[in-house]
Amino acid sequence: MKGRKFWLKPALVTVVSMAIAASAHAHHGFGLFELETELRFEGVITGMDFVNPHSYLYFDRVDENGNTIQMRCEMRAATLLRRSGWSEEMFEPGLPITLDANPHRDDPTVCYTENLTIGDRPTINRNQQFSIESTVDTSDRALVTASGDPNISGDWAVEQKVLTVPPSGGRGSMVLKRFTEAFAAGEITLEEMEAFDPPAPTAVYTARGQAEADAFEMWSVEDNPRLSCNPQSIIYDWVFDWPVNRITQTATAAGEDVIDMDYGLYSFFRRINLDMDEHPANLEPSNAGHSIGRWYGNMLVVDTAGFEAGVLRPPTRNSEEMRVIERYTLDTDDWSITREYSVTDPVYLAEPYEGWDIVYLSDVPYEKHECVELTPEFIE
Repeated sequence: MKGRKFWLKPALVTVVSMAIAASAHAHHGFGLFELETELRFEGVITGMDFVNPHSYLYFDRVDENGNTIQMRCEMRAATLLRRSGWSEEMFEPGLPITLDANPHRDDPTVCYTENLTIGDRPTINRNQQFSIESTVDTSDRALVTASGDPNISGDWAVEQKVLTVPPSGGRGSMVLKRFTEAFAAGEITLEEMEAFDPPAPTAVYTARGQAEADAFEMWSVEDNPRLSCNPQSIIYDWVFDWPVNRITQTATAAGEDVIDMDYGLYSFFRRINLDMDEHPANLEPSNAGHSIGRWYGNMLVVDTAGFEAGVLRPPTRNSEEMRVIERYTLDTDDWSITREYSVTDPVYLAEPYEGWDIVYLSDVPYEKHECVELTPEFIE
């Protein structure tokens, strides 16, 4: 390994008491869609916006008076659809389509897709997984880079969840890919699988932090950056909505070793500098901040400062005084990276905000997807 002066100790993050996360992340929530109402629409496909944070399917239908109505129905993010085996080519203009969908409360030409049937193909659910037998060949993967650092370059993603129906029937649940067969056979319960999901961190607020969290409007474009296709934070966006992220270990033109990270959901970029001992003075605040890293064996410890005021994770805000320590540990047995993190912010947090997550080498490559917010209430 390269010898680099550093100031951090590689001690493990102590994780505070946390609540168990739900079995699947919610994305935008469902805004003004009437989830208690399901309608059937029939029409002809006219187009498809395969984008993040939501894809939109367009089709024409004819109402009871013979008028042609141009419809658009929301679907999951392009990144999620692609990981599930979907493609734009499935939605060929001119093909007939039948949708079971939730109508929009204010716009009768908008809906949220639940089930769809294209032509004479089988009916599919919006969470349908077309293949779960994918694997990543690591037989020729180098353990270390040319410089001797652990090899973390590549495309990484959280383990995918697949819609799976248990023996009792029903609409099914989103289940970690490794448990789909066991859950379908009734050999494991949702409660038992919860132990394998990273728990959701608990924010302990200062008085100001609590007041601003209470006032935070989750579905307001003024409060919630993701409703305007803007990244939230280096902590939340790493795993939110199951993105495929890319890590590239490289060197700058000046010969300085760096690690570049491309976050998949919002095409969010950050750089970790390996040849620096301290952050530059007079940093220009940014959403990604300024990161310095150092390897300790198979653990990369990263210190990040220089943030602009923003949102750590809705409804928790962050100030320019936020500081983040991350520890990325590479496991070459299953080619996973476990990230532990600790966030301090004297303005909004009374205690460190701490947690962990895990990503694996992805069976689907990173792909930069355009982010276009098309949900009616978020673009008015």
